[in-house]
Amino acid sequence: MAAGHVLGPEAALPLKSKESTLSSDPDPVQDFCIPNTIYASKLTLVPCKNPKLVTPEDFVFSGIKSPGNFSDTGLSAIPVNPSTFPGLNTLGMSFVRADLKPGGVNPPHSHPRATETVYVVRGKVYSGFVDSTNRVFAKVIERGDVMVFPRGLVHFQMNVGKSPATVFGCFNSQNPGMQKIPNVVFGSGINDELLEKAFGLSLGQISTMRRRFLPRKRLN
Repeated sequence: MAAGHVLGPEAALPLKSKESTLSSDPDPVQDFCIPNTIYASKLTLVPCKNPKLVTPEDFVFSGIKSPGNFSDTGLSAIPVNPSTFPGLNTLGMSFVRADLKPGGVNPPHSHPRATETVYVVRGKVYSGFVDSTNRVFAKVIERGDVMVFPRGLVHFQMNVGKSPATVFGCFNSQNPGMQKIPNVVFGSGINDELLEKAFGLSLGQISTMRRRFLPRKRLN
């Protein structure tokens, strides 16, 4: 086989974005590995496309020119990883476009497998993270500013300007993972009694929070 066409686990794209058991992305064993999608329905790991069949289009993505759909918190986020942009496969990185309406928030969350850097394209964003001693590092960042969120630490953003804000985030993993704190606490099925004792909430208050954050399929 041609160089770059031999497949190992570190050079394959797991289907359905299955979580990796590795603590960090492995080093690539070739220049690039564009997944050969003709095998997608047959194999768990998709082999690389023959390098001779790779084109410049495989390394270009045009899906973040405009905002996506907005959530109830005023956030639109378009994640870009090998599942949506195969050219990223095995390169150890991914990114996201996030738009915030005035007053919109990106709720506290963390990425267990990646450090994130964010670049403000437009607007004014109150942005920060909390370290393991519960110290908050936060400030308003504006167009042209870059901020870094260390791997695994809880971080957040809020548009404090009067116009929409746009930021681009970049991760040093192709599968950074994400845990939204409200969803983890109230949307994961943790025992009600434990939450009652941990947060001093009544069962009624916990039930209200569950209705907001529990996935719909688990409410039915």
